[in-house]
Amino acid sequence: MSKFMLIMHTSPAVMEKLSEAELNEIMSGHGAFQEKIKETGEFVSTHALGDPSNSAVVSVADGTTTVKDGPVTVSELGIGGYYIVECESKDRAYEVAALIPDAKIDGLAVEVRPILFSAGANL
Repeated sequence: MSKFMLIMHTSPAVMEKLSEAELNEIMSGHGAFQEKIKETGEFVSTHALGDPSNSAVVSVADGTTTVKDGPVTVSELGIGGYYIVECESKDRAYEVAALIPDAKIDGLAVEVRPILFSAGANL
Protein backbone atom coordinates (compact mmCIF):
# COMPACT_ATOMS: atom_id res chain seq x y z
CA MET A 1 0.00 0.00 0.00
CA SER A 2 1.19 3.51 -0.82
CA LYS A 3 0.18 6.85 0.62
CA PHE A 4 -1.09 9.70 -1.52
CA MET A 5 -1.95 13.32 -0.86
CA LEU A 6 -5.18 14.38 -2.53
CA ILE A 7 -4.79 18.15 -2.80
CA MET A 8 -7.98 20.13 -3.23
CA HIS A 9 -7.33 23.20 -5.36
CA THR A 10 -9.96 25.85 -4.83
CA SER A 11 -10.82 29.19 -6.38
CA PRO A 12 -12.47 31.99 -4.41
CA ALA A 13 -14.05 33.23 -7.67
CA VAL A 14 -15.65 29.82 -8.31
CA MET A 15 -16.72 29.36 -4.69
CA GLU A 16 -18.37 32.81 -4.57
CA LYS A 17 -20.60 31.87 -7.51
CA LEU A 18 -21.98 28.75 -5.81
CA SER A 19 -25.35 28.90 -4.10
CA GLU A 20 -25.74 28.12 -0.41
CA ALA A 21 -27.35 24.81 -1.39
CA GLU A 22 -24.35 23.94 -3.58
CA LEU A 23 -21.92 24.83 -0.78
CA ASN A 24 -23.91 22.70 1.67
CA GLU A 25 -23.85 19.83 -0.84
CA ILE A 26 -20.06 20.06 -1.02
CA MET A 27 -19.74 19.99 2.77
CA SER A 28 -22.10 17.03 3.19
CA GLY A 29 -20.33 15.36 0.28
CA HIS A 30 -17.03 15.59 2.15
CA GLY A 31 -18.65 13.92 5.16
CA ALA A 32 -19.95 11.09 2.97
CA PHE A 33 -16.56 10.80 1.24
CA GLN A 34 -14.77 10.51 4.58
CA GLU A 35 -17.15 7.83 5.80
CA LYS A 36 -16.67 5.85 2.58
CA ILE A 37 -12.87 5.85 2.70
CA LYS A 38 -12.88 5.11 6.43
CA GLU A 39 -14.98 2.02 5.67
CA THR A 40 -12.49 0.89 2.99
CA GLY A 41 -9.54 1.51 5.35
CA GLU A 42 -7.97 4.04 2.95
CA PHE A 43 -8.44 7.14 5.14
CA VAL A 44 -5.36 8.43 6.96
CA SER A 45 -6.12 12.11 7.68
CA THR A 46 -7.53 15.35 6.33
CA HIS A 47 -7.00 19.05 6.93
CA ALA A 48 -8.80 22.15 5.65
CA LEU A 49 -6.55 25.16 5.10
CA GLY A 50 -7.16 28.88 5.51
CA ASP A 51 -7.55 31.18 2.54
CA PRO A 52 -4.28 31.67 0.59
CA SER A 53 -4.56 35.42 1.23
CA ASN A 54 -3.85 34.65 4.90
CA SER A 55 -0.61 32.80 4.19
CA ALA A 56 2.99 33.97 4.27
CA VAL A 57 6.19 32.81 2.60
CA VAL A 58 9.32 32.57 4.76
CA SER A 59 12.79 32.49 3.23
CA VAL A 60 16.31 32.87 4.62
CA ALA A 61 19.18 34.37 2.64
CA ASP A 62 22.59 35.20 4.11
CA GLY A 63 21.22 34.63 7.61
CA THR A 64 18.36 37.11 7.17
CA THR A 65 14.79 35.88 7.45
CA THR A 66 12.25 37.46 5.12
CA VAL A 67 8.50 37.03 5.49
CA LYS A 68 6.26 37.98 2.56
CA ASP A 69 2.48 38.01 2.85
CA GLY A 70 0.51 35.79 0.47
CA PRO A 71 1.02 32.42 -1.16
CA VAL A 72 4.18 31.30 -2.98
CA THR A 73 2.53 31.87 -6.35
CA VAL A 74 -0.32 34.11 -7.27
CA SER A 75 -2.81 31.92 -9.04
CA GLU A 76 -6.51 31.63 -9.55
CA LEU A 77 -6.35 28.33 -7.66
CA GLY A 78 -5.14 27.91 -4.10
CA ILE A 79 -4.84 24.84 -1.90
CA GLY A 80 -8.03 24.58 0.13
CA GLY A 81 -7.19 21.39 1.95
CA TYR A 82 -6.04 17.85 1.50
CA TYR A 83 -6.64 14.24 2.34
CA ILE A 84 -3.97 11.65 3.04
CA VAL A 85 -5.08 8.24 1.83
CA GLU A 86 -3.44 4.83 1.65
CA CYS A 87 -4.31 2.95 -1.53
CA GLU A 88 -3.17 -0.18 -3.32
CA SER A 89 -2.22 1.72 -6.49
CA LYS A 90 -2.05 5.08 -8.21
CA ASP A 91 -5.12 4.14 -10.21
CA ARG A 92 -7.07 3.51 -7.00
CA ALA A 93 -5.89 6.89 -5.65
CA TYR A 94 -7.30 8.48 -8.83
CA GLU A 95 -10.61 6.69 -8.24
CA VAL A 96 -10.70 7.90 -4.64
CA ALA A 97 -9.87 11.48 -5.71
CA ALA A 98 -12.77 11.41 -8.17
CA LEU A 99 -15.12 10.81 -5.22
CA ILE A 100 -14.22 14.17 -3.63
CA PRO A 101 -17.06 16.66 -4.29
CA ASP A 102 -14.64 19.38 -5.44
CA ALA A 103 -13.57 17.22 -8.40
CA LYS A 104 -17.06 17.57 -9.86
CA ILE A 105 -17.11 21.39 -9.84
CA ASP A 106 -15.99 23.20 -12.98
CA GLY A 107 -13.00 25.40 -12.13
CA LEU A 108 -11.81 23.36 -9.14
CA ALA A 109 -9.45 20.38 -9.16
CA VAL A 110 -8.05 17.56 -7.05
CA GLU A 111 -4.36 16.78 -7.52
CA VAL A 112 -3.03 13.33 -6.63
CA ARG A 113 0.56 13.26 -5.44
CA PRO A 114 2.50 10.26 -4.06
CA ILE A 115 3.93 10.65 -0.57
CA LEU A 116 7.58 9.64 -0.41
CA PHE A 117 8.17 10.07 3.32
CA SER A 118 5.95 10.38 6.40
CA ALA A 119 6.77 11.18 10.01
CA GLY A 120 4.69 12.13 13.01
CA ALA A 121 1.68 10.89 14.88
CA ASN A 122 -0.53 8.45 12.99
CA LEU A 123 1.17 9.02 9.66
